[in-house]
Formats: sequence, structure tokens, C-alpha cells
Amino acid sequence: MAGPGQADQLRNAGRIAIQYNRVACEYPRTSIFFHVDSGSNQDYFAVMVEYEDGDGELERVELKEDFSNSWEAMQQSWGAIWKYNKGSQLKAPFSIRLTNFKFKTVVATNVIPAGWTPGQTYISNVNF
Repeated sequence: MAGPGQADQLRNAGRIAIQYNRVACEYPRTSIFFHVDSGSNQDYFAVMVEYEDGDGELERVELKEDFSNSWEAMQQSWGAIWKYNKGSQLKAPFSIRLTNFKFKTVVATNVIPAGWTPGQTYISNVNF
């Protein structure tokens, strides 16, 4: 924030009012990426959703296990990371349903495969 040689002057400024605006990101991608958080395990699943291509922040993220007919709501952990703590063992593959603030919904069917690995990124066949 400070120009060269002005760090001390900025530190002594005290409280600084900062304003920010959310801006749409434009990515040259055709798919949405799902990066499985390194803390994920068979009972707890967290994923970072990447490259929504300018459609805005996600309103809702839901997960559906392979055997299930119902969608389970994930909770926003922070930023683009969403988590689901079932409390019992999850059964992959997982489909993930995304809804943005414009209420547009897409489904990445079986995007997280059986045998998924924490830290791995999986690429969907959908985009907003």
C-alpha cells in the first residue's frame, strides 16, 4: 500500500478507511474445478470451487453421494471452500450442485470419483 520508502509513514497513519467492491472474474476456462481440501477424509469432505467464470459468488453448494437420491447442503467454510461433515463414512463418487447468487444452478455429476485423494483437483464437465 505504501510507496517505496514510505512504510513508516503508513504504519503511523493509524486506522485507514478501506472500501472494496466485488468484481467478476473472467477465466479462460471451460470447466469448473474442484480442489479437495487436504484435511478431507472419509467422514469430512471440503472442496474449493474454482473458475466459475464471472457468474458471481456461490449462494449454495450441495453434495450427493453415489447411492443417495438426496442433495445435502454444504457449509461455506471460508472464501471458496465448502465443507460437509456427515459424521459417518461418505460414499463416493460425489456429484456437486452449485447455485450462484443469480440462482443459476449447474450439476457436476460424479465429479469426485471413488478413491478420491485429499489435495487433488478434479475437473468437471460443466461450467456456468
